[in-house]
Parts: sequence; structure tokens; C-alpha cells
Amino acid sequence: MTRLKSLLMSMENKTKNWREMYEGLIFIPACTPGNPTEFPVTGSDPTYWSDRDISFTVETTNRMAFDRPTILCQIPAEMLGITDYSTAVADDCYRQFIPYLEDLNSELYNRNKPPEETGYYYMAHPTGEILVRNTAYFTMRPRKDYKNLGGYKIINYPDEELGAPQMCLSMRFQVQLKPNDKKKAVQLLVGNLPNIAALFIKYFDHERSIKVGALYEKQKYLRNWLRDSDYCAFLANGSILPRDSKTGGAMEGAIPFIAPAEEEIEVCGIKGLGIKKGVTVITGGGYSGKSTVLDTISAGIYDHIFGDGRELCITDISAMTISAEDGRSVKNLDISPFISWLPGGDTEHFSTDHASGSTSQAANILEAMDAGAKLLLIDEDKSATNFMIRDALMKELIRREPITPFTERVNELHESCAVSTILVIGGSGEYLAIADNVYLMDEYLISNVTEKAREIYRKNTVISEETKKYSDEQQNANSSSVPKVKDWYQHRIISTDGFSPYPKQFGREKLEVPDIGFIIIGEEKINANLVHDIVCNEQRTAIGFMLRLLETREGGGLFSEPEHETVDIIQKTDELYREIEEKDIDMVYSGNFPDCDRFLAYPRKVDFMAVVNRMRHVNFLNHS
Repeated sequence: MTRLKSLLMSMENKTKNWREMYEGLIFIPACTPGNPTEFPVTGSDPTYWSDRDISFTVETTNRMAFDRPTILCQIPAEMLGITDYSTAVADDCYRQFIPYLEDLNSELYNRNKPPEETGYYYMAHPTGEILVRNTAYFTMRPRKDYKNLGGYKIINYPDEELGAPQMCLSMRFQVQLKPNDKKKAVQLLVGNLPNIAALFIKYFDHERSIKVGALYEKQKYLRNWLRDSDYCAFLANGSILPRDSKTGGAMEGAIPFIAPAEEEIEVCGIKGLGIKKGVTVITGGGYSGKSTVLDTISAGIYDHIFGDGRELCITDISAMTISAEDGRSVKNLDISPFISWLPGGDTEHFSTDHASGSTSQAANILEAMDAGAKLLLIDEDKSATNFMIRDALMKELIRREPITPFTERVNELHESCAVSTILVIGGSGEYLAIADNVYLMDEYLISNVTEKAREIYRKNTVISEETKKYSDEQQNANSSSVPKVKDWYQHRIISTDGFSPYPKQFGREKLEVPDIGFIIIGEEKINANLVHDIVCNEQRTAIGFMLRLLETREGGGLFSEPEHETVDIIQKTDELYREIEEKDIDMVYSGNFPDCDRFLAYPRKVDFMAVVNRMRHVNFLNHS
């Protein structure tokens, strides 16, 4: 950090771009190790060391925030006693590091001045989910290869003294520098950062890290078991499902979840309820906990931290929460499995800028399947009623009905496409007869009432001879009135026209991801609020950068024509995800967009595709 201090103090008093800090000048004298020539050599290295092991790399946050650098702090894992390099352990390390930054902010706080005038440390604030992030991860890093001579003069270590690369904990955060104050910058960067790194190492809770790693191994085992089993979700006994409305954490005093005795299974020493693939209904009276169970199943898409209450509630990673979404855009989608006709419309090539409740819910299901979802999570209260059900009386009254309700397709989804569904139903008995399993919630206690539900349905469905006659007719004609779907999948591609981060008649790319659920790119303002399984703005920001990267590679630029007229968006998305897996999520980031956060979290493919499908200015075409 000596070199960084020298560079900071050599800057102009009223510097605005802090250029020297980002360039990281190094000066190697002549006739020294690493420079045997008779002439000195200069170079650039924006990584600064507090000793030979702990490094701080200064990165540009964006083109409008030179006074707010992003810092990549790297600490050798062996200094923390860590040998488990999992995402969960990296996540926990960052959570242990955050309080040290918050303590610095407390010392800097002045209620009469904004952070820009006092200095400030910005960090990610993860909630209960454990996500792959660019703010906390393990990676190999070369050792420091030079010795400081004072100022920014260095000499290189001989090769035999370099040592092997080290596995390091890498953590990103940002530092708001005070304008025109070099001494304050020295305090914020050179003074404070090495101190809190030393404190973090000294007081690191290694035992907690071990417990996190052990929990992660259980979570990983459960996910692997779930993938290869006949189950799509697992809820462990003792889990706390209700949430505290203020903190989002486990609610104090809540009744722990307990599986019905006859339903209890044991996996890796953990007992709980396994929800089988197929069609599952969760029902109960108001405030009985049925929606809480579904929310927990949805949350189980991701692993959770100790103390969340749902650490061992695990769900198929491809699960998608489905709801009605009035007003969303739908482009060239075959919704005929659910909507057979529309006035003046083609349901095999359905497009609208303002979908209704039923058409939007149909689109959400079909698009989720196309993106690879194998489990649909549906709450009756968030659904279009006419899409979900149509009872016998309404069938008798309304003979010409274009909507095939979900009741008549849900089993076919599982039989034909291996797509399971878990539904919360409180007001309709139509699903009782077709569900593989029916669970009843009563004061947060769950029981399997499948046989009882079927018996009640059998006793109460026939209310008159005429209705019985009509029902028999419908049942006999079922194969013709509700034909099987030949192909549930869409086979769509997109036109490169409009698939661009450049607004029309504007020479600069546009990408904004405000913290209100929207992604603004090029001409698009995409509402991602009802893509329910995106859990944080860091995921939305990553999706924005991923979409921008695809558009610049495959779409239409402002000054250049695309190589092809169409893009196979599923194929290109798969390729991008493979590239991210090989590198890391930070590869999609660009500092050209000041209205985007620097902190990113890995999004699922089904959620990325859900955002793409909501684009209004892109044409979706049928794959020839």
C-alpha cells in the first residue's frame, strides 16, 4: 500500500478522475532483477499489497464514478484456515466481513453531510439466499512478485522466491472518496483497508465457517438426491416457514414444520416431507399457512443461510413461480393448448402488447417450459380464475368457451413433458379429483387428505340428473373436446431487428437497472417485477448485462449490421451460460453504464429467458 499512498499524494490537489490510482504506476530501476537492461522500465499495476499476501486491486466502477472505485480484496484462504472453497463458505466470509465496513461507516457518518462529502464504504447486503456473486468467491491468485523500494519504485523477486499461486478469498466493495482531499483518500484506502483486513483475519469465526460448509454439503446432497428421485421438493422437519415482516427472517414463536407421520421420509439423516412429482394441491382455510408452504417451496430453489429457518427446504432448481400478469407483452407464442380461439386473433401465433390474465398465465407457463422448467408453482389467489377452473355448471351453461382450463391440462403436462405442478387452492374443488396428492393446512400443521378429498368430490359433483348426463357426455367426448397437445414447445427464434442496446437515433448504448424491478435497455423498458423467482437487484443487474452482451454480439448495432438476421436465443443463451461457468459472472460487467450497480449475482436461465420474453420491441419468429 506504500505505492498507492505515493500515487495518491502525487496527484493534483483538485483531481477529479484519480487517474494515477487506477493506472498504478510502477518504476523498475536499471540493472535490477527483472530488468537487466541499462534503462529503467515503467509499467502499470493497480493491485496494491498491505504485505506480501493481502492485496487490494482498484477497479473502475463506471465512467461517471472515478471517485468511487471498486476494490477487490484478496486474502489467502490458508490465512483464514479455510480448505472448503464452496460458494456457501465464500458467502459466509463476506457476511463476516460486512460488519467491519459498517463500523468504518459509523465512524465516517455525519448527519449533516452526504456520503460524498465524508467518505463511505458501499457493499452488497445479501439476504437469506446463498447466491453465486461477484462480491464473494474463491479463486487462484499469483503471489506478489516484487519488493517495494519506496514510492512507486520496485524490484522483482527472483523466480525461485516467487512461490506458487494461492487460493484466495476474493471480496468486492466500493469506496466513496471525498472530493479534492488526498489525505482523506489515503485514510480511506491505505489506512483503513489493511486494518480491517487484519481484524477480519484475527477474529474470523472459523468454526462458523466449518458449520456453513457442513450445511452446504447437506444441501448439496439433498439437491442431488432430489434430482435423481421421484420427488420435486423436500421440507425438513423443524423448519420455520413463516417470515418476520420486518426482517424477512424466521418468525419468532412460529410453529415448526412437521411432516405427517405416514408421509415422513429420511434423506441423509434428515427427516421431513417429500413432495412427489406430479400434481400436488395444498389447501386449507384462510391464514392456515398454505401460501406460506408454497412460498417456502419457491424459496427452496436457492440454498439458505444458518438461521433462515428454511436451510433444509430444497426444491427442484428449475422450478418457476407462475401467476397471471395483466398487461405483459407476448410475441408469436402458441397458446392454443390453453386458448383455442380469440376474436380476430391467431392463438397459434399469439401476439399482444397487453395480455389479459388468462393469456398471460398461459404464456408464462409455456415460456417457462420452453426455458427448461420442470416444476410449476401456482397460487390460486395470484391466478386468473377463468384460466384455472370451469366447473360443471359453467360448462353446461357456456358451450362455446375458448379457454381450456388448467384443470384439464395439468396432468397432461406431467405425463407428456415430465412437468410437475404444485398448486395452492382454497376456493375450488375442481383440482381435488385430479391431484396425485392433496395436503391440508390447518393452523400451520400439514396432513395428507388425498383419499378424503376424492371421496368428498365424488359425493358432491353430481347435483342433478341433467348435470350427470352432461358430465357423462363430456367424459365420453373428452378425447375430441380436449385433444392432446402434439407439441408443447415453441421453437422460436428472434429477429435481430430491435435486438440492440442502442436506442433509435442515439449514438450510445443504454442500460439502466433501477431498484424498482425494471430493466431498461435500448428501446426496451422490461418489467421484471412478476418474474417472481428473481430475489435481488443484483440478479436483475446481471440479467441486464447478459442481455446487453448478447445484443452486442448477435443483434443489430447502431453503426453495424448483424451477421445474421435472426438469433436462436435459446442456443445463444446456453452458450453464454457455459461461458460464464468457465469464467465467472463478472465477465458480463461493463463500466459504460453509470445507472447500473457494480455488484452482480448469478441468475437462473429460466429467469433470464422470462425477461427476454417480456421484450416489446423484438420480433419472435418461428424456427424454420
